[in-house]
Amino acid sequence: MPSWRTTLTRAGITDPRLRADFTHAARRVLRREPAPYLTLRLLAAPPLVPWLAAGLAFMNLVDDVAETGTPSARAAGLATLARRTGAALESGDSPDPLLRAYAHAVSTRGLPGHWVTRFLDGAATAEAGFDGFATEEDFQTYLDAYAWPGVMVFTGLQYEGGPDAAQAAGWRGFVDAAQRVDFLADLAGDLADGRLCVPRSRLDEHSVTRADLERARDSREVRALLAAECARARTALGAAEGVLGLTEPGLRPVVEAMTELMGHQLTAVEKAGTGALRKDVGYGLTAPVVTLVRARRRRYPGRTTAAPR
Repeated sequence: MPSWRTTLTRAGITDPRLRADFTHAARRVLRREPAPYLTLRLLAAPPLVPWLAAGLAFMNLVDDVAETGTPSARAAGLATLARRTGAALESGDSPDPLLRAYAHAVSTRGLPGHWVTRFLDGAATAEAGFDGFATEEDFQTYLDAYAWPGVMVFTGLQYEGGPDAAQAAGWRGFVDAAQRVDFLADLAGDLADGRLCVPRSRLDEHSVTRADLERARDSREVRALLAAECARARTALGAAEGVLGLTEPGLRPVVEAMTELMGHQLTAVEKAGTGALRKDVGYGLTAPVVTLVRARRRRYPGRTTAAPR
């Protein structure tokens, strides 16, 4: 695998200021989410890596603002970020090196601006004001408003000129599966933070109360609810497999690894049962290592990774 400097050059990023901006964005991702960063560096085609790193850094920035502070602070922060992002996309410049890198990525790769606008709007509404889901339809609305455009501001950069309708729809299915698995894996932590991410109508269907989940009751009804939610996630994960054929070849190893890891995590949730209400369920150590090493050997046999420098 080439060094970070060579990776920037292979992406056509030669201007010294822009190289520094993309390095800043990549380092932010490495600090916040080392696993996704390493997955990109290990598995993605080098000419795609800087664009995707900038997209992931921007997605993380919006998420952080949407989830930090009081409701009024989140609203004010997102309004400011939306103005700064709009100005950066329009002018190609910003005082913030992350926004400069992202604006350059959007312009160079031709990502339609409506994905960015939808994501910022969804962050200010669906995420910052999140109050759970009454029904499955509310969950789907959340995906459309926030989770789907949030993924597209990142993965959409793989496509020159942006994703077409079929590609975007494929990622919509991927997001559906990923969000279901994520909500199940994070049940304990979300409940502790006052967030219930299972639609309330499905609790009613199984005669389960929110208090039952918060107290991690090991009852037949709770077990049935969790099993049903895992089955929904498993079905969605199977339906999302088609996204691989809609992914650019240079990113397919990353998507393949991500899908495999989601399957491992869902299996861990299924095995945990009501234990998932007491402790968040991670990937474990073995599954990620085996998955990434196997994928890396297929793509970069005998090579090593390097941090941006």
